[in-house]
Amino acid sequence: MKRKTVTKTETEAKSASRDPLDHLRRVDSKLAKIIDAVGPYAIKKQTTKTTFEALARSIVYQQLSGKAAATIFGRLVEALGGKLTPEAIVKASDKTLRGAGLSGSKAKSLRDLADKTIGGLVPTLAKLHKMENEAIIEALTQVRGIGRWSVEMLLMFRLERGDILPVSDYGIRKGFMRVYGRSELPTLAELAEHGERWAPHRTVASWYLWRSLDQEAAAPPAGKRERVAKKK
Repeated sequence: MKRKTVTKTETEAKSASRDPLDHLRRVDSKLAKIIDAVGPYAIKKQTTKTTFEALARSIVYQQLSGKAAATIFGRLVEALGGKLTPEAIVKASDKTLRGAGLSGSKAKSLRDLADKTIGGLVPTLAKLHKMENEAIIEALTQVRGIGRWSVEMLLMFRLERGDILPVSDYGIRKGFMRVYGRSELPTLAELAEHGERWAPHRTVASWYLWRSLDQEAAAPPAGKRERVAKKK
């Protein structure tokens, strides 16, 4: 009986698929330090029940702080009678949508999303689960106000795809700058190229880059660190 020859690449791929954190530590020593400082991977999954709801939330939250966006989103759902559906958006007046705190542009985006969902152009979550990442991005970016970043967030937080690196995300770029001791934000191409070593766990690496900013915020100012060190 002939033995199957297993290449180094195949062995590494199997190892990477078994333990994301071991893989990331092995291929990137600087990211390994952040993994150890942050602790276990604990990305929080979204619980939206439909593609429409997930994308509507994304539209509302664009360019707003989390607290402000959550307030507006709550007002919108309340104004629609407690149900965020395509039909409710279509029936709602501009006054109702604007009264909830939406800008004119976001109101138009929600209406376009509602129309395309009713028309069958927006795949259901069940269909999305069977589609490749790029096919999902191509399909959903046809909606007004939905860009690649918004779809990448859905891929990561709702569909739980494990190999997504949103290179245009400011938090990801800033985290990379901090972790790798850069004086400037990386270009999108630089970040994408570096991120190839994290595959097939780029979602996990992205989460740790975000969390690295929490570590930075929690650290005392340089002067205070010096005083603490002297006391010791």
